[in-house]
Amino acid sequence: MSNRYAVILAAGQGTRMKSKLYKVLHPVCGKPMVQHVVDQVNKLDTKEIVTIIGHGAEKVKAQLGNICHYALQEQQLGTAHAVMQAKEKLEGKAGVTLVVCGDTPLIKAETMEALFKQHVETNAKATVLTARIENPAGYGRIVRNEAGFVEKIVEHKDASEAERKINEINTGTYCFDNIALFEALKNVSNNNVQGEYYLPDVIEILKNQGEIVTAYQTNDLDETLGVNDRVALAEAERIMRARINEVQMRNGVTIVDPQNTYIEADVKIGADTTILPGTMLKGNTTIGADCTIGPHSEIVSCQIGDGTVVRQSVAHNSSIGSKVNIGPFAHIRPESNINDDVKIGNFVEIKKAVFGKGSKASHLSYIGDAEVGSDVNIGCGSITVNYDGKNKFLTKIEDEVFIGCNSNLVAPVTIGKGAYVAAGSTITKDVPGNALSIARSHQVNKENYVDKLNLKK
Repeated sequence: MSNRYAVILAAGQGTRMKSKLYKVLHPVCGKPMVQHVVDQVNKLDTKEIVTIIGHGAEKVKAQLGNICHYALQEQQLGTAHAVMQAKEKLEGKAGVTLVVCGDTPLIKAETMEALFKQHVETNAKATVLTARIENPAGYGRIVRNEAGFVEKIVEHKDASEAERKINEINTGTYCFDNIALFEALKNVSNNNVQGEYYLPDVIEILKNQGEIVTAYQTNDLDETLGVNDRVALAEAERIMRARINEVQMRNGVTIVDPQNTYIEADVKIGADTTILPGTMLKGNTTIGADCTIGPHSEIVSCQIGDGTVVRQSVAHNSSIGSKVNIGPFAHIRPESNINDDVKIGNFVEIKKAVFGKGSKASHLSYIGDAEVGSDVNIGCGSITVNYDGKNKFLTKIEDEVFIGCNSNLVAPVTIGKGAYVAAGSTITKDVPGNALSIARSHQVNKENYVDKLNLKK
């Protein structure tokens, strides 16, 4: 098999997005558009990938890292000019080069593989990815000869009445014989209204040289969607979300209401887990089997074990074990580690804390910067007082501790194994194991005092 190369066009400014964010960095289902494209291209057996960058170049490089090479298009003078910037990396190398736009996040590796295959099997110098569309107005038409090869690509404004009836369009994705591509690019002119160098002109140049130009037609028009504004961005998000949800369901996940469930591209979910409406699963989240998530829960980059329930809660960048029960209305903040069989109840906030197996904080508590052992019970309204205005301090609660309701544990402090803290206590010193700690003022009852207050009115 001949060597394969890929050129990804990602240099345009994207003014129609009307955004400070560079166009190809706009996310679709949690991942920048250009990252979707590079990830799909990377599934192919390519020897080199060259991404053409321009506006926002450093940010694109920061996003993609060393997964590809880069070539800078300082002035955006058309698609042919953009491809020419890869000359230093690719010119003179034998093989086949794929050219794909960085704002087409829905394109699939399988389609690009089929494009490569068609190109090689037909011994073509160029192969165009095409699609059929009901209303092709504004698109370049694919004019084929009797043998099915591409005769020419004609732009809508230049098409005859007969050609305008053609509904097979150019999608802007191509395969080229690499050596022929860079030779032809030298002959592309900018003699047009926009004064730019257009890649489709390479097709005409090759045809005039008597070379074979063919086309591969995708049956999925959605793949060809180029995102140039916020409307197209929302459409790409809708289509990608439907794809992701379908894959999850076919893998054994129950999604009760797919149209109102938002799962990003890198999320992994085990079989027999149920996702309830309004739930958002983001980032590098992994959820085990037999879980119930939602309704209306937001999970971001968390690892969740089997059989866990998260109801109407938020969890970010944390590890949550198996058979854990969270919510409703709990908040698991970053760097928390919740072990198996834990209960985190309603209106409980956990921040940068370890929760040992079988421990419980059932309602209305804040546990931050803490190490909680196994089989600990934290009563309603309890707080780890972790911040003195300048620094954060650690609270340690050892195994089998009982913390009474409305207790304040003023860090740094350690509650020893098996200790009890009486309700309403403010603990400022370490509590030994198996001790009962009471830290509250004595109750004073002033009889008939209310009557005296009433006399003053």
